[in-house]
Amino acid sequence: MNKQGKSPIIRRLSRKIYVGDVAVGGDAPISVQSMTNTETCDVQATVKQINDLVNAGADIVRVSVPSMEAAEAFGKIKKLVNVPLVTDIHFDYKIALRVAELGADCLRINPGNIGREDRVRQVVDAAKHHGIPIRIGVNAGSLEKDLQKKYGEPTPEAMVESAMRHVDILDRLNFPDFKLSLKASDVFMTVAAYRQIAGQIEQPLHLGITEAGGLRSGTVKSAVGLGMLLNDGIGDTIRISLAADPVEEIKVGFDLLKSLRLRSKGVNFVACPSCSRQNFDVISTMNQLESRLEDVLTPIDVAVIGCIVNGPGEAKEVDVGLTGGTPNNLIYLDGKPFTKLKNEELVDGFEKLIREQIKIKEALLEDVIIKS
Repeated sequence: MNKQGKSPIIRRLSRKIYVGDVAVGGDAPISVQSMTNTETCDVQATVKQINDLVNAGADIVRVSVPSMEAAEAFGKIKKLVNVPLVTDIHFDYKIALRVAELGADCLRINPGNIGREDRVRQVVDAAKHHGIPIRIGVNAGSLEKDLQKKYGEPTPEAMVESAMRHVDILDRLNFPDFKLSLKASDVFMTVAAYRQIAGQIEQPLHLGITEAGGLRSGTVKSAVGLGMLLNDGIGDTIRISLAADPVEEIKVGFDLLKSLRLRSKGVNFVACPSCSRQNFDVISTMNQLESRLEDVLTPIDVAVIGCIVNGPGEAKEVDVGLTGGTPNNLIYLDGKPFTKLKNEELVDGFEKLIREQIKIKEALLEDVIIKS
């Protein structure tokens, strides 16, 4: 872990499955995923977006496959990317069979929506044959009609009952390698549903607040809901659903996990909100650093504090720290004063030092891997 220390969260024990080469559940790190919003038949555009997501750190990417034409396009896409792909399929079992042949790493499909049990069995047999898991996804907005009538409106209990119907089908077909999600746009409904299901099955749980909203509002809503569940130890993979560029979903997902010390990837910034004591423009400096260091995936803690009141204390607790000072700003490396930078050279100089420390960390990590 980073200098913040190990997370105090004790995670729920769950069965480990594999989406491609990414482990989900068990003792595996909580994976972060997103979904493409391009037209799947536009292979070039979809591949570009998938690569953008991978560059942002995505562990898994989901692709919608609404037609057999899209399935054939998926086969081409799969050959051009290097990340596990989940295929999102509804109703047509033949599409599921085809994408399984074409290399899907997971089938997102609700068994109860496929129709006759012989069709479901064919999909499960294909998943077994190709060694790929299934994701069951329950949404409050698309519950079965009889459950809508029974409960009158979407409720956590209705969502769990719907989920267990799908689970029972897979149990009868002796297929335990699945993960499950129960999503609603309402935070409390989502949290209650996940808490109920967590004690009823052993499979990993895919977390998300569906249709959460735009970049700002959706980030807040997702952080509140998923934060509550993750703090309970619930959750093995997450997707932040935003009406925004999917790359933002990956960024927010990792920021959320970093804040709970559950994942370390990229720069973990500690920054003051700034006040009249600041000796440099903290907000401008942070905006520039965040933009310039978006490509960094190696875990590193960086503090940006505008004055000498809290600056030294925060700077000593991170890998690279910046403390505002007069006439020059003080830089700390590994908790010790290292050099000083003038305001006019601050961003360029500080970025250079951060990247130098990243290279050192990467070299040490590579050495550990070689020796192990």
